Amino acid sequence: AIERKRKVKQKTKGKKIEFKPEFIAIDENTKKALEIAKKVSPTNANVLLLGESGVGKEEFTKFIHQNSKRAKKPFIAINMSAIPENLVESELFGYEKGAFTDAVSQKIGLFESANGGTLFLDEIGEMPYHLQAKLLRVLQEKEMYRLGGTKPIKLDIRIISATNKNLKTFIEEGKFREDLFYRLNVVHIHLPPLRERTDDIPLLVAHFLKKYAQEMGKERLTISPEALNLIYTYTWPGNVRELENAI
Repeated sequence: AIERKRKVKQKTKGKKIEFKPEFIAIDENTKKALEIAKKVSPTNANVLLLGESGVGKEEFTKFIHQNSKRAKKPFIAINMSAIPENLVESELFGYEKGAFTDAVSQKIGLFESANGGTLFLDEIGEMPYHLQAKLLRVLQEKEMYRLGGTKPIKLDIRIISATNKNLKTFIEEGKFREDLFYRLNVVHIHLPPLRERTDDIPLLVAHFLKKYAQEMGKERLTISPEALNLIYTYTWPGNVRELENAI
């Protein structure tokens, strides 16, 4: 552990990249991903983030938003797998009063709420196929209709989407539109799993120890050599999120 810490100190000298929100990296692949994010942030290009669950895709998206011209505008995140399929359309597009039986008042959807800013569509592969055409229209025409609405609503939003699935396989299986894929995948960024960026573990451990020491009102938290050894030998299927929970 001491030898690894010494090597990490050598690697981080003059090279450490730390962005807010919490995204810390000295791993070369992660640094490459961050450099792409820095370049693409000032543009309006849609971005597709690829990576396993827990690698920090939402934090990465926040970094892109906060370094864009839209930083002072809304940032809205939605997990497509967390919404029942029959509610996805009304959540995204909203509806007019009387559009259906329970529509007793007008509802503003997430597209409209994010107008001028950034909309993060997590687990984009879970979007129902019949709604993918509507999303494609939003991207192409820069406008949308609320459910039951007759007037187009102009939109100026940046879409950042993410998935831990293979969308090309979904396209072959007829579960995802190829034309939508290319609209979303203007720039793609792969975030490596924690098991492939072990050089970042000491930085992440130190960061989370400091974070939770402050949260718990303790002056200083340390980690034993035995615990640190376990951290290095474990494969972390839940990635950075799991590491944070463990700390």
